[in-house]
Amino acid sequence: MHIGLVGLGKMGNNMRARLRNAGHEVTGYDNNPAVSDVADLAALAAALPSPRVVWVMVPAGKITDSVITELGTVLSEGDLVIDGGNSRFTEDFKHAAELEPKGIGYVDAGVSGGIWGLENGYGLMVGGTKANIELLMPIFDALRPEGPREEGFVHVGEVGAGHYAKMVHNGIEYALMQAYAEGYELLDTRKDIIKDVTGTFKAWQRGTVVRSWLLELLVQALEQDPEFEDIEGYVEDSGEGRWTIEEALSNAVPVPTISASIFARFVSRQEDSPSMKAVAALRNQFGGHAVKKAED
Repeated sequence: MHIGLVGLGKMGNNMRARLRNAGHEVTGYDNNPAVSDVADLAALAAALPSPRVVWVMVPAGKITDSVITELGTVLSEGDLVIDGGNSRFTEDFKHAAELEPKGIGYVDAGVSGGIWGLENGYGLMVGGTKANIELLMPIFDALRPEGPREEGFVHVGEVGAGHYAKMVHNGIEYALMQAYAEGYELLDTRKDIIKDVTGTFKAWQRGTVVRSWLLELLVQALEQDPEFEDIEGYVEDSGEGRWTIEEALSNAVPVPTISASIFARFVSRQEDSPSMKAVAALRNQFGGHAVKKAED
């Protein structure tokens, strides 16, 4: 299958490589000419066979809006746009409605895997019509992890469902990271008892009920910098945690753990703390998110 890919940053570039490794043809566009295959979106559209499929992998918000609007001017009836960024699910309704009068289909894809996706594959949660999802299955199968499809891919529902599922996924991720981070701070505080903090987390990787990929990444971060001396305990939030809480409030669903984790991130911007250093290190490990160096 031949698709277009807009946005060749940390994830997009790896996705292009994984698709090519699986035998798909990918024409990529990025505003950085050093990594782009074509000069602009018009050239991207011209390079693709009809019906054209374009995957958008750019930051959510105004950048995604502008890319989808421009794609609407260079694509044609029967073509298909996928938004694989972290857009809010309500934006999917707007984007689909914008493209529908032109006969251009729309699919939203929640993508998890961060900078490790090239090697491990990406967890995919997608929303759209059954026909569009079936058309795209060769692409989804190439991107998802090896193993049973249902353990790395789900067609959640209609447009908006993919990003809704990813929003909740990231809310849970916030809470899991916060729990590991608070445990780290408590262990690190009692060095009179705990002589090997890194080893303690490492020993939890097999057989214990708290084992997970996030735990493995925390161990990796600790082995690189056992005291997190090189970073500040400053943690950004990219939006999904807030959106999850807003949805919970709108639907009267109690999410105290997720709520606490997002408020803890706000605390991190007021004072340095060991637990927030752990969260910052975890985000850097799985997603390549920037950390604030201790000397900054």
